[in-house]
Amino acid sequence: MLWRGMEKKRKLNQNQSKSSLRTTIYHLEKQMTWFDIHWFSKSFPFHHRATFTPGLGPPKIPDGEKVDFDDIHRKRMEKDLTELQSLIEAHFENRKREEEELINLTSRIEKRRSERAEQLRIRAEKEKERQNKQAAEKARKEEEEAKKKADDDAKKKKVLSNLHITGYMQMSERRGGARKQTEREKKRKILSDRRKELNVDSLNEEKLRDKAKELWQWMYQLEEERFELQYKHRRQKYEVTVLRNRVSDHQKSSKGPRSKRGLRK
Repeated sequence: MLWRGMEKKRKLNQNQSKSSLRTTIYHLEKQMTWFDIHWFSKSFPFHHRATFTPGLGPPKIPDGEKVDFDDIHRKRMEKDLTELQSLIEAHFENRKREEEELINLTSRIEKRRSERAEQLRIRAEKEKERQNKQAAEKARKEEEEAKKKADDDAKKKKVLSNLHITGYMQMSERRGGARKQTEREKKRKILSDRRKELNVDSLNEEKLRDKAKELWQWMYQLEEERFELQYKHRRQKYEVTVLRNRVSDHQKSSKGPRSKRGLRK
């Protein structure tokens, strides 16, 4: 009878321990997500949670000693519960660490993506600037070539014009023989002799300045000569007019009032 009472009490305590363990597991499962429940189900099968089957047989009761089976069972249940809680805490810690690593990885990916976009933008700007420089250089070279071609054409036309004038004058001389040259032909010949080609393609900046100063001095001298010639021409014209008036007056006084000759025309 005593043994039956102890066995009944042991089963009652065992059922209470199972009920408390189920309650603890139920509350833990309510706090876990689907992923945690899946991991927990794989780690601890349902039959481990639903029923408690000790792996060992009933302990052998030594002779002369009293063994408390309820205490042994309670300690074993507490040990299993402690291990389960430690595993759950380790799982949540690992999950938290993995989430932090995922956040860090995402931030690094975003940073690298922004850096890559900035590099591509800078590269595109440099490429655009290089293309603009190439286009400007090409336009400048084309303009220089067009200007050089125009200068060459002008020089060729000038040479051909000089050759035409020279050939015309030579042909006129051959045809006219000993005929005297007219004033216009003399002027053309003098201009063709004085005209010199201005070759400045091979000159640098200093030589161009010297050449410009030389041409300016030459033009200044020509202006002085032109002014002197104009003044001399006006002076001679005035003297000729005065002489003609004197001659006309002298003729009037010598021939009398009836004579109409010698009047100034």
